[in-house]
Amino acid sequence: MNTLLENVGDLNDMLLQGQQIEALEKFYDPGVEVQENDKDPVRGKDNAIEAKKAFLAGIKAIRCVKPLKVAVGEGTTMVEWQVSYESIEGTAQQYTQVAVQEWKNGQIVKEKFYFGN
Repeated sequence: MNTLLENVGDLNDMLLQGQQIEALEKFYDPGVEVQENDKDPVRGKDNAIEAKKAFLAGIKAIRCVKPLKVAVGEGTTMVEWQVSYESIEGTAQQYTQVAVQEWKNGQIVKEKFYFGN
């Protein structure tokens, strides 16, 4: 069985390789809850994957996706990400976000993203 550090490392590697959907399929628990800031959470793996696909459909080009810091605690990981992309409308987006992930049995059961507006 992989350690939490190995799991979050594998997840991050997949994200860096552009395998966002495959990473969610592998690491999200069927009952996962995903939330951005204080928005209503998306519940369920299938719904979370559909939300990610919709987000990715609005991106023309990814400029940068880079983990800056990773922290591992008791059943929890936190990753600070630098993100930069161009939307299909041509708008440049750049921000830093923190993903806090709660893990059980090698899968994420809750993930919350914190970033500025």
